[in-house]
Amino acid sequence: MLRELKTFIAVTRHGTFAAAGMHIGLTQSAVSAQIRQLEQVLGVQLFDRTGRQAILNTAGIRALPLAREILETFNRMAVPVDANEYRGELKVGAISTAQTGLLPQALVRLRRAAPTVECKLVPGVSLELLSQVDAGELDSAIIIRPPFDLPKELHIQVLRKEPFVLIVPQDVEGDEPLHLLSTHPHVRYDRASFGGRLVSRFLRDRRLEVQVALELDELEAIVKMVECGLGISLIPQAGLWLERSPKVRIIPLGNLTFYREIVLLSRYGQRHLPVPQLFARCLLADAN
Repeated sequence: MLRELKTFIAVTRHGTFAAAGMHIGLTQSAVSAQIRQLEQVLGVQLFDRTGRQAILNTAGIRALPLAREILETFNRMAVPVDANEYRGELKVGAISTAQTGLLPQALVRLRRAAPTVECKLVPGVSLELLSQVDAGELDSAIIIRPPFDLPKELHIQVLRKEPFVLIVPQDVEGDEPLHLLSTHPHVRYDRASFGGRLVSRFLRDRRLEVQVALELDELEAIVKMVECGLGISLIPQAGLWLERSPKVRIIPLGNLTFYREIVLLSRYGQRHLPVPQLFARCLLADAN
């Protein structure tokens, strides 16, 4: 019945039987058959099937956290007490700046401490990785702290606080951030991203209307656009662009400074397991 529970969780995450099947490698009919089998065993229907959507009903809403708890309990049975004896796969998600920042040295430490652990790195944006941890598809993820409350099943550990700065082309004069933002085109940190939402709140709180020249999510790409003179940008002081002496001026925000927090996200039921605990220690050793 574990297979059916995993399929049930996949359907709740992806919204339709077809989409769930695509992500877990099953046909839509196979997903439907597994859900029917689960419903027959439980004696209740779990979804209100409206068109192509599979929407949890009351019984399904109650069953979902229990299904996750059952799978987490099963997974704990397979983990040895000693991390050095752990044999298996640790699935870790990470945003792009973590892949080139916090992760490399942390993974070196993990390999030294637990050489039999096979780590699988899954890249992605924060919201996507959050959903994958919530669905049990990742053991943990390094993401930007969400600007909303997390489900109670999820746990976060702050790894780093990164200040936002204003970057401008070298030939742009002036050092007053608010004046520059109101008078120059803006290469905007994607408003749909967690970091971009922090920028949106900063601008909104100061009633600043900016002229958006371009909007994107990759910090290195934003810096390149500013270097070329496309505009100015508010971005966190983090990532590879700091290591290559970019051809931009970096203007601190002073008492207007705001931050994004980089956090390690995991499920409450897994954070005390030996290998996730070891991985967290490896990250924290280089986080400050």
